[in-house]
Amino acid sequence: MNILLTTINSRYHHSSFGLRYLYANLEELQPQAQIMEFVLGKNPRDIAESLLAKNPKIIGIGVYIWNTTQVLELVSHLKKIAPEVIVVLGGPEISYETEGQELYRLCDFVVKGEAEFLFRDLCRKLLSPGDHPLPKLVSGPLPNIDEIKFPYEYYSDEDIAHRVIYVEASRGCPYKCEYCLSSLDTSVRNFKVDLFLAEMQKLLDRGARSFKFVDRTFNLSPSISGKIMEFFSRHIDLGLFLHFEMVPDRLPSELREWIKKFPEASLQFEVGVQTWNPVVAANVSRRQDYTKIVENFRFLHDETGVHTHADLIVGLPGETKESFGQGFDALSKCQVDEVQVGILKRLKGTPVIRHDQNFKMVYSDQPPFQILKNKDISFAEMQKLVRFAQFWDLYANSGNFRSLMAHFRQEADEQCSGSLFAMFWSFSEFLTARHGQTHALSRGSLMESAQAYLISQGLSQSQAENIACAPTKKMKVSDALIVAAAKTKASQRQQKHH
Repeated sequence: MNILLTTINSRYHHSSFGLRYLYANLEELQPQAQIMEFVLGKNPRDIAESLLAKNPKIIGIGVYIWNTTQVLELVSHLKKIAPEVIVVLGGPEISYETEGQELYRLCDFVVKGEAEFLFRDLCRKLLSPGDHPLPKLVSGPLPNIDEIKFPYEYYSDEDIAHRVIYVEASRGCPYKCEYCLSSLDTSVRNFKVDLFLAEMQKLLDRGARSFKFVDRTFNLSPSISGKIMEFFSRHIDLGLFLHFEMVPDRLPSELREWIKKFPEASLQFEVGVQTWNPVVAANVSRRQDYTKIVENFRFLHDETGVHTHADLIVGLPGETKESFGQGFDALSKCQVDEVQVGILKRLKGTPVIRHDQNFKMVYSDQPPFQILKNKDISFAEMQKLVRFAQFWDLYANSGNFRSLMAHFRQEADEQCSGSLFAMFWSFSEFLTARHGQTHALSRGSLMESAQAYLISQGLSQSQAENIACAPTKKMKVSDALIVAAAKTKASQRQQKHH
């Protein structure tokens, strides 16, 4: 193969949407190209061996925040072992602040931004006879969205059976939230909806049942999103699962009617609230109507079967621990299914850096470039918030401790003036003292720790067991064994203590 398209995905069940777009738009070069995907954890030396075994002339690599360290090692190996092979990099992590990166020094070319046509044209020049002096940094206007060829036929049968199928009906975002790369977009561009839906029909015919839309604002245009909802509603008997990213305060009546037609757990909405503090929202150029957000979440909870996943960000300029906690409580009371607590990342190219001086924003230089401290949150307090987020994910978002979380909500109302944040903060501090880490904790260990905490709060052993080890709705045999083991260990520890 003359052209290898490759990247390192974060997990096996993820598939590279970007590589498939590049492959779909190679035109006459496509027979000379192949996609090769790898997963984090595979040794970059072994990846280099697999790639070079194909004797390529060009290797195109997708660079993202999760794989930039491994890609750096991979490119270093490739250029030392086979310096004649042309390495072309693309993707969001290399497209901004490019020339200051070590990856830029090592590679041969960088294609910035949407690269379907830019990469194809570069490969044409590199593979044609003669000497063609070319700039190392390749950029150009956004491609005409109507001319981009869809990539969906290049999902393999294995992809459809085992991996996430990413799709998009639009590109771009009209909002200017400064922590997000989409703030650099100038407009929203929509694929022709009828052509897009024809591609979705082909995927359905091949057996695809789960679709993850990567549109930044799926519900921006009610007419387009309504057509997409209408299309999939005609196939709900197939057992579909659809994931959408939604604007939190935009849910018009016509879209609500389509949403209500879907059965429980067939829709998942990822709703980026990010902050409940209007001052902080203004600091990062985010506009949202909190009254409408509450109304929309109430509608989704009361009248639909949608699984709601709402995001909050720790570390935004002007956000204190106290105001974050207030926002966390406000969002929790909206009865969302998951509150995802994220830590602010300093993504390359984003205008959030304009706050660095005024708010004393300090970020890690290592991926994923999370904030370490700012003028409102010390490093020590930020560390506690990071652990809070990780423990919240393990206990609340996992869905494995529903009885425990119900107990915490009740106790929050009785002891913490209704603050679930304060209630879980106390639990997080207990867990930190007990474990000293948030990783490599088994399900059984989490149960034991929950029992120990409840006993420390005055509950009896039997009460703590009933709350911490209560079975979830769909407990597997292996889960039941974990519960039994956790109860036994807790009982033995209690007897030893006495």
